[in-house]
Amino acid sequence: MSGTTQPLHHRTVALPGGLRVHTVEQGDPSGPAVVLVHGWPDSWFSWSRVLAPLAPRLHAVAYSQRGFGESDHPAGGYTLDRFAGDLLDLCDVLELERAHLVGHSFGSFVVRRVAEQHPDRVDRMVLIGSADRMGDVLVEEVRAAIADLPEQVPDDFAREFSAGTVYRPVAPEFFDALVAECRKAPGWVYRDSWEGLVRSDDRDRLRDVTAPTLVLWGDRDALFDRGQQDRLLAALPDARLRVYEDTGHCPNWERPEDVAADVNAFLLPA
Repeated sequence: MSGTTQPLHHRTVALPGGLRVHTVEQGDPSGPAVVLVHGWPDSWFSWSRVLAPLAPRLHAVAYSQRGFGESDHPAGGYTLDRFAGDLLDLCDVLELERAHLVGHSFGSFVVRRVAEQHPDRVDRMVLIGSADRMGDVLVEEVRAAIADLPEQVPDDFAREFSAGTVYRPVAPEFFDALVAECRKAPGWVYRDSWEGLVRSDDRDRLRDVTAPTLVLWGDRDALFDRGQQDRLLAALPDARLRVYEDTGHCPNWERPEDVAADVNAFLLPA
């Protein structure tokens, strides 16, 4: 599958309530559906290196969450429950009664919330760069860093933050485009969405997840450590861990073909 390119279909989807989200679709529309949910403060583009090597049998949908990328930037609604509600609304509009869910970092907490509250809607789940909970030191460090961000996030801030999440070098053109996507979110969206994430603790709800879960983690992750992975695995009823060596917080950027291969094997078992 390496090196193949599948056609990407971009469109704007209106959700109930009027929120418009930018979505990208590829693969077989009648195949098993998989929805990919990006991290903070990214957009659908953070999946661009993973999409091509995904199996064409999959109906893959990546989208930019509210406040990010080319999706609407409403004044409110940046709680984890609302982000999860948006994901469910998107599945409803796309007529996806059940789907596989893949989430990276912040997106992993969003898909977990859907799997906890609506286990009947989730077939399998992949969590990339996730943790049992947000660490207190990380929460305060990021909160302080974004406290005074202006409406237009400075290029050097977005560049430095994104660079701090990777260990393996990524292609400069990909990184530049990623930084540009991160800057599409206003500074206040950074703050509101961060607070919406860190104020939520779902550890007591993880036992409600019925979907078999694959956890992907880089052993050089600067945000979440191995202990957080072990506690996450212990809390989930049916989960397994795949560790990428010499990889940071973003395996989907750093090892996209490996991530796609593991996702393919997990979602389409022989």
